[in-house]
Amino acid sequence: MSKKKKKNKKVMSYMIPIIIGILFIGICIFCFINTTAISKKSSQVTLEIKEGSTIKDVTTILKDEDLIRNELFFLVYVKINKVSNIKAGNYILNKNMDLKEITELLQSGSNIKEKEITITFNEGKTMRVMADIIDKKTTNSYEDVFNLLSDKEYIKSLINEYWFLDDSILDANIYYPLEGYLAPDTYNFEVNASVKDIFKKLLDQTSVILSQYKSLIDSSNYSIHQVLTLASMIESEGVSLEDRKNIAGVFINRLNKGMSLGSDVTTYYASKIELGERDLYMSEINSSNPYNTRSSANAGKLPIGPICNPSKSSIEAALNYTPNNYLYFVADKNMKVYFNETDSGHNKTINELKSSGLWYEY
Repeated sequence: MSKKKKKNKKVMSYMIPIIIGILFIGICIFCFINTTAISKKSSQVTLEIKEGSTIKDVTTILKDEDLIRNELFFLVYVKINKVSNIKAGNYILNKNMDLKEITELLQSGSNIKEKEITITFNEGKTMRVMADIIDKKTTNSYEDVFNLLSDKEYIKSLINEYWFLDDSILDANIYYPLEGYLAPDTYNFEVNASVKDIFKKLLDQTSVILSQYKSLIDSSNYSIHQVLTLASMIESEGVSLEDRKNIAGVFINRLNKGMSLGSDVTTYYASKIELGERDLYMSEINSSNPYNTRSSANAGKLPIGPICNPSKSSIEAALNYTPNNYLYFVADKNMKVYFNETDSGHNKTINELKSSGLWYEY
C-alpha cells in the first residue's frame, strides 16, 4: 500500500468519528428544539379532541393551534415514547408546555372542569370584536350573535328582566341593542353554552356593577343609557382614571355649551371601523350618523348609544368626573393626554406633538 493511500485511510479514520459526532449533535439539537415548548410566554389554547380521533388527527390539531413545531417529529416521538390512549375531550393547553407535558395531559383526560371554557372579554371592545371571540371560542358562529341581537322579542324579554335596560336600546338607529351593557371580564362557560347563556352571564355581572352606582345614577342628570354611552367614549379616549375623569369633564362642558363633542372614536364606530384599522375619510367625518359626534347635526348631543363595552373605571369616571374649564383634549402616541381651554391652545399642542414626533399616525 502506498504512503498516500495510508495517509488517506488515516485521515478517514479521524474524519468518520467527527462526522458521526456532528450528526449526533445535530440530531440532539433537532430533538431538543422539537420537544421543547413553542414559547416561553404563557398563551392558553382551548381545543377539542373528538371521539374516534386518530393520532394523526391529534397531531394536525396541535400543529394548527401552534402547540408543536413538526408533525412528523411528533408522530415519531409518540411512537418512541409509546404514547397511547389519548382521551377525547376539551382541553386548555399552553404554548409554554413541552411535548412531555402535552402528551401526559392528553392521556390524563380533559382538564376543563365540568366541560368549561374560559373566555376573556376585554374592556373597550365593540360588539363586533366580542362576536368574533364568541365565534372562535365557542360552538356559536359570528352570525349567531347578530341574529340574536336582531330578535326584538328576545331584547324585550331582557328589558323586562334587567332593571338597567329600557326601551332606549330598541331605537332603530342603534346598531347592536346590548352594546355597552355587557360587562368586560373573564368568565367560565359550559363548552356548549349558547349566545343567550353568554349574554346572561355578562348582563348579570353588569347588574352587579351598576348596582354599586345606582344612587349616583339616580341623582345625576343622565339616564343609565346615557351614562354608559358617555363611559364608552371615555373608555376609548383615555387610559388612566385621572385622565378619564378629566375627559368626562370636557364632554360635560361641551354638552352644557351645546357644542359637538368632536370625538373621533364615535366617528369610527359610526362607520363600523375598528380603532387603528385605518384613517377616517372626510365623508365619514362629516356624516350625520347619530353616532358621529364630529357632525354639527349632533351638536350638544351624546351618540345615540354606547360605542363599546366600558370598564367599571370608565363608568366611575362618567359619574364622578372632574369639574374643569377644559373644552379640548388630545392624546399623543404614548397615550399621554393634553387638555386645553381654547381652540388656539389645542391647535398649538397638536403642532408641538407633530414637531416632536409624538403625533399618532396609523
